[in-house]
Order: sequence, then C-alpha cells, then structure tokens
Amino acid sequence: METTMKKRWISIFVENEIGVLAKVSGLFASKSYNLDTLTVGETEDPTVSRMTISLTIDDITFEQIKKQLNRSVDIIKVMDFTDIPIVLREILLIKVRGCSDSEKAEIFRIAQVYNLRITDYGKKNVLIECAHTETKNNSMIKLFNDMFSGRIEIVRGGSVGIEAISVQDR
Repeated sequence: METTMKKRWISIFVENEIGVLAKVSGLFASKSYNLDTLTVGETEDPTVSRMTISLTIDDITFEQIKKQLNRSVDIIKVMDFTDIPIVLREILLIKVRGCSDSEKAEIFRIAQVYNLRITDYGKKNVLIECAHTETKNNSMIKLFNDMFSGRIEIVRGGSVGIEAISVQDR
C-alpha cells in the first residue's frame, strides 16, 4: 500500500442517536487525523443518519480508520467513495458588501454564467449560493475575492456525496 497522501471520501450510515457524531469525530481526533469536511444529516429513515467525510490521508492509515469505524456499534455501514464514480456537492454562500449598481449587475451576470443562485440582495449587498464541487467552489471564492477583495464573507458546508448512476466527474 502507498504512503502517499491522497484526498479520500467516506460515507457512513449511523444510528441517529445523541452522541454518535461525537464518537465518530472523536475517533479521528484521538488518532490526530484531521478531517477536511464532515457533513451529517438524517436519511429517508429517521432512525439513520448519513455522514460524508473527506480527508487527506495515506492508504495504510485510511484502511485502519475504516476498520475502526466498522467495529463501532453505532455504525451501520461504511462506504469508501475514494475510487468509485460519485456525485459530490458542497454548499457555498458568498455575501458581497458595498456593491455599486454596476457591480450588482456584474454579479448577476456571473451568477447566470456559472449557474449560481442569487438568494438575497439589497441596495448595497448581494448573497450568492453555489452548490458545486469543492474545486468549482474554490474557483468561485477566488473569482469573488479577486473582484471584491475585503468585501466578501464566505460560509461553506462540507461535501455530500452519493454513488453515481453513470460515470461522473467529481
């Protein structure tokens, strides 16, 4: 197995009970593994939650983590999404403050070109929603930061993922 650091994705079905998230995140913290993102939400079954975790780690350590997760009584199923076709999306909110009318018009044009959603706006501020891959969202942050340096506020959630029906790009 390789010791090269690599971006990994794992999806975990867990019992939807108090303390399960703390146990899972505690497992990573106790081993000094850093998570890139962790999202969790209830599934179609209200007794089950699904966690999507991304981390950058080597093969050997990743295999150890999966084994430890599989031994936990609260975990129903562990799925490694690293080398299979998946659809990943990350939510990103960008607030641009102090916009002129021409800047607001440019933001609306950018939103149309990049398939972004304007979720709120006022006389001087615009709130944009991006639901794309982490890479595309990073590009949007760079674009808006270059255009509106010092006037943007960023909030982003972790990626959620599901196995693709057909071959998809991440």
